[in-house]
Amino acid sequence: MSNSTIISSEKSRGQYLHEAKALKLESRELASLASDEVRIAIRSTTICGSDVHYYTHFCNGSIQVREALCLGHEAAGQVVAVGTLASQERPGLKVGDTVALECGVPCEKCAHCRSGRYNICPDLRFRSSGSKFPHYQGTLQEFVDHPARWVHNLPSELDFDAGALLEPLAVAIHAVHRAGSDLISPRRACLVFGAGAVGLLCAMAARAAGCQDIVMVDIDEGRLGFALEHGFASVVYAVKPKRGETLEENLDISKATATEIGELKWPDGEPIGKVQRTFECSGAPSCLQSSIYATASGGSVILVGMGIPNHTLPISELSVREINLVSTWRYADAYPRAIEIAKASITRSPIDGNTLPNMSHMITHRFKGLDLVQDALEMARKTRDADGKLVVKTVVAL
Repeated sequence: MSNSTIISSEKSRGQYLHEAKALKLESRELASLASDEVRIAIRSTTICGSDVHYYTHFCNGSIQVREALCLGHEAAGQVVAVGTLASQERPGLKVGDTVALECGVPCEKCAHCRSGRYNICPDLRFRSSGSKFPHYQGTLQEFVDHPARWVHNLPSELDFDAGALLEPLAVAIHAVHRAGSDLISPRRACLVFGAGAVGLLCAMAARAAGCQDIVMVDIDEGRLGFALEHGFASVVYAVKPKRGETLEENLDISKATATEIGELKWPDGEPIGKVQRTFECSGAPSCLQSSIYATASGGSVILVGMGIPNHTLPISELSVREINLVSTWRYADAYPRAIEIAKASITRSPIDGNTLPNMSHMITHRFKGLDLVQDALEMARKTRDADGKLVVKTVVAL
């Protein structure tokens, strides 16, 4: 096959969501490959929480699906055809290369794109999202034609599964970047609420930035045990679910949780106290409140998890202690760093003085073939499988 092969009138089989929990395996015509695109045979797609939300509710928050939608955006595959001008976007890109897809494609013309913040481009199209119409279809299909500019070659150390995990890792890297260059306190420590996949990857990205000690908080002791066992966390704390009768009672409960976290000790026996940087990855209102109380004066709470649209927060606590509340949205220019961190993680090579946890352990369940996409989505909804095994990340391999 020529490096400039243009394939037309070919088909791609994929799973398309027509309503909540209603998937159909369909074969659809592929358009002629554009000159700046590459055709990618998808090999691995890891399931994201947004995929699960679309699958379960046929929407993601306020974003409603308006046509049959192919899910999946954490993906890697192999180049099978290259458009005539694609090598100008990615010099050296050729048929046979293994690549990860950066599934958000911005306009590249607006002020945000020109300033490097293309992740907040108002015209950005994102695969598997219902935000734009017609929808930009996802990667739970055999082939995808994607702009060459937004694919990234994988080094030999990273397999397709690791390539798929680059997308959520990029989210974590962007969060660490947004936390600021003074991320590391004198203790070189941070706090992470939520020990799901994004929380684990935020912890890993923080370690790659030089953070030595990390405390992770979750309601699920199994997740916390996983984080501790695999080196994502130094200390863990299991939150005991509790609700008050009034707003004031709930804030008091959140404050007490933060106090209990601060009374824990690091492995060397020093009390944790308050930390300069807290990554809120759960989206739970009580955890966001506790994040503010647990953060040191002058520090920052970085919002990573997507929760309910409106929260009640102790604003006076933010104001009098000058705590920054930092929002994050996806990522921009994070894939090169993600590849570097993933390679160090998989090969167990130190990066910036730290040996990172092996991210491959995060993939706990594999499903082979498009016929098992629904099984993969159902598994991703769970915390444990039927045998009691912890579910961290599921992958669909093709």
